[in-house]
Amino acid sequence: MVDERDVQGTGSGRGAREDAASPEEASYADEVAEFFEAEGLPRITGRVLGWLLICDPPEQSPAQIAAALRISRSSVSTATRMLTPSGLVRRASRPGERQYYYRIDPGAWSAMLRRRALRATEFRRITARGLDLLGDERRGARGERLSDLHALYGFLEQELPAVFDRWDAGEAGADDVANTVVQTGRGGSGG
Repeated sequence: MVDERDVQGTGSGRGAREDAASPEEASYADEVAEFFEAEGLPRITGRVLGWLLICDPPEQSPAQIAAALRISRSSVSTATRMLTPSGLVRRASRPGERQYYYRIDPGAWSAMLRRRALRATEFRRITARGLDLLGDERRGARGERLSDLHALYGFLEQELPAVFDRWDAGEAGADDVANTVVQTGRGGSGG
């Protein structure tokens, strides 16, 4: 169910209007799109993702997304179909309405990354099967790529739960990380 406060807008003056994003907002959506395009995501999907990170209200209909980004509703449909399976973007409906609304919930990124981290165990098992398949050749040139990948996923499987535990405990607070990035130009704790 949708919280009515989310539907009304929260202060930018945009409310539930179906108008284009400001030039600054459009530029930000494009910047997000460029980042994720380099990772293999279609540009339009990245733009939708960027818009959903900053839009007001935080829950948008396909018509609102299309108007804001000046793209077709079919492009919005394609993009949201790509973004919802990961859980990053959530689709919601409202009582008495036939259309869906899309949003990125607080905590959605960490939840998505946690699910992906849990898959490290699954993929490490797959790489182990590949190494078994290679048998004696696993130590040669043929097995080098797979051995490296297997070791990486073993490391991730071991280390990522502690990273998420720290995040959950508030030890890696977002404000602290953001301040470090602004001050040093990189994340982490100095160095």
